[in-house]
Amino acid sequence: MSRPELVLASASPRRIELLALIGITPDRIDPADIDETPLRDETPPRLAARLARSKAEVVAARSPDAVVLAADTVVAVGRRLLEKAADEAEATKFLTLLSGRNHRVFTGVAVAANGRITHRVVETRVTFKTLSTAEIAAYVASGDWRGKAGAYGIQGPAGAFVIRIVGSHPAVMGLPLYETANLLNGAGWRA
Repeated sequence: MSRPELVLASASPRRIELLALIGITPDRIDPADIDETPLRDETPPRLAARLARSKAEVVAARSPDAVVLAADTVVAVGRRLLEKAADEAEATKFLTLLSGRNHRVFTGVAVAANGRITHRVVETRVTFKTLSTAEIAAYVASGDWRGKAGAYGIQGPAGAFVIRIVGSHPAVMGLPLYETANLLNGAGWRA
């Protein structure tokens, strides 16, 4: 019996690279285009879960016989969400807020298979060093913040800002590998 097609509901190159680390290559990439606006009073972990599940649901409707993998990452300082920065000014504001502080990264991962969706949310705590105005300006000028929750990518130059991480490093990059492998195995998909 052949295994079902694995569809990644994301065009994120980081997620593709992370999957490759555990020997998984999606059969197809089919990004879900959903409204990612937080609901009123929605907590960061609930938002991460809802977005991952919604992405899986949308793509599963287009590929009902496939196993669909979806994820979403949310950065929060307290209950304040730091989404993808819209421009350099907002990226500067986010990095200034993160400077010298702890924050939490919530990554929701969902797998849709056989008409059901299972999901997990992984919380990782990250501590940034105190950033100088020059460090923030240089990072913003690099453009590495574009398209990234919280206006930084831990796998790039911003990795030098991290004093401590408690939790899953791959989850901060966009996909918790342990949970992803378990969800895929639970859905009957094996690499």
